[in-house]
Parts: sequence; C-alpha cells; structure tokens
Amino acid sequence: MNVSRAAERTNLPPKTLRYYEEIGLIHPARSTNGYRDYSEEDVHRLTFLQRARSLGFSIEDCRQLMSLYRDRDRASHDVREIAVAHVAAIEAKIAELQSMRSTLQRLVHACHGDHRPDCPILDDMAGAKH
Repeated sequence: MNVSRAAERTNLPPKTLRYYEEIGLIHPARSTNGYRDYSEEDVHRLTFLQRARSLGFSIEDCRQLMSLYRDRDRASHDVREIAVAHVAAIEAKIAELQSMRSTLQRLVHACHGDHRPDCPILDDMAGAKH
C-alpha cells in the first residue's frame, strides 16, 4: 500500500512515516516506480511505534523496544527496564510540573493584578528579591 493508505491505517501523518524510514525505524519496500510500498507487517510496526510514542517513549526507546519486539529470544526484563526508566522520567517531570504550578500559584496570589506597575511575577522572573 502507498504512504497515504499506510498513514490512514496507522493514524500517523505521511511525513511521520517518511521520517521513521529516514531514521531507520521502518524499511518499506519500493515498487517498480520507486514509490514506498508498505506491507501489513510495516503497518503493524507503525502501529506499534504510534502506540509507543503516544506513551511518551523517545525515538531511541522506540528503536530499542522495536528491536526487542522483533527478538523472540528477548528477556522481558530488558523491556521492563526501559519501561521502568520511562516511568521514573515521567515521575520526575510530574514533580517538576507540580513545583512550577506551586511557584506560579504563589506568585499569582502575591500579584495584586491592578493598575500599578509592581508585579511580583515579573520580579521573580527577573530574579529580584521580595
């Protein structure tokens, strides 16, 4: 199938399919006219990649997960290790976002929001002492 049909089947933009080929995540065949010819297996791999990316895995993680998926002699421990590291990164990002929210809530509360030029939000961003 052509890139448009494969994109439709995987809910990925054609540009993403071309990018995945460019970086070596997939390798669709080429028809006699030189156009990409995606197989059902390619569509399955693209669906796998779409799901992994929707879970926030990096391209490099996806590369490793795809390799492990293809390896029938894999140890599930190897897959679990990648997922555990990703969960830790998500938890760190959540903590960072919660801290940002807390700081902004404090600054918003300190700002009078009136016609005066005094603004604790801008002062904080500028590194001014309160």
